[in-house]
Amino acid sequence: MRCRLASLLILATSLGLHAQTADQNQPSTPTLQVQSQLVLVPTTVETGKGEVIYGLKASQFITEDNGVRQDISLEDTTNDARPLSLVVVVQCSRSAEREFPKLRGLATMITALVGEAPTDTAVVQFGTGEELLSGFTRDPTARDRVLSRLAPCDDDDGDTIFDAVDYANTLLDSHHTPGRRAILLISETRDHGSETKPQDVIRALGRSNTVVDTVSFSPVKSQLVDEVEHGPPPGATMNLIPLAVMAVEAARKNAPKEFAGLSGGEYINFTTQRGFDRSLSTLANHVHNYYLLSFVPRFPADALGSHAAAPGLHRLSVKIPEYPSAAVRHRESYWANDIVASPAK
Repeated sequence: MRCRLASLLILATSLGLHAQTADQNQPSTPTLQVQSQLVLVPTTVETGKGEVIYGLKASQFITEDNGVRQDISLEDTTNDARPLSLVVVVQCSRSAEREFPKLRGLATMITALVGEAPTDTAVVQFGTGEELLSGFTRDPTARDRVLSRLAPCDDDDGDTIFDAVDYANTLLDSHHTPGRRAILLISETRDHGSETKPQDVIRALGRSNTVVDTVSFSPVKSQLVDEVEHGPPPGATMNLIPLAVMAVEAARKNAPKEFAGLSGGEYINFTTQRGFDRSLSTLANHVHNYYLLSFVPRFPADALGSHAAAPGLHRLSVKIPEYPSAAVRHRESYWANDIVASPAK
């Protein structure tokens, strides 16, 4: 299994035809409901000792969307030819200055993460604003040259993580290259001074299936945030408004951790040189040993006969009954697209 980093958006179309209820003076008008969304769920499975469990089949996974079990497929993750668009985002403000000597292995880390896949990489640094150091390039030598020039910003003291991730996601939107999308974020844990609202970033990432992998440091050496609860009790109904609020509040406390969890990326926190080096090894190992589950959301029919997912934030859960003690890490949520209805032709 190869490079999870960033197992990303694959669009599929689910068509549902139903007749609108009309009054007695008007003929019924067929409408076409279109939901263009295939949800990808990167998942790693390990024993309690941290050993990867290989060889699982799709039938061994139980994946639920807001408590409703979904029919899943298991994608092939061994194909190195799948293109990848990657934006490396590095905080350079004063609070990050003492961390820069620890980032010497960044170029090597990225090379290990992308493997042999054709990769377009852009590099962004941010303090109180975003600066594009390099547009998308497929030349690894040019990429490494830019990464080697990363340095602290002059007199900046901003950790505008929401703005930076939104900027990176917009770069990916404008790149228009098919394939996987990923952001590698290196920053402290808390946002300070962003103009972009966290809920807008969460919505944009969830719609595009952009994976965010994060390597974070904390000036106060604290992780700060507990894990967000995973879904409702069996048989309970999920209320989407509190779910979105929980995600926003978690992002305000630890933005990198929340973005990684929501998107299916990896979150690693370090405080020392040894910790950073160990983080690189752990991240590379995880992104090369994963399962990529996928499904088109389908729910019990509503009053109009639609089986589509309700628009908004959805919570995901993945279980493997045959391995009850396994450590299962997976994408925690996605943002369901609005349903587009139009007259059928």
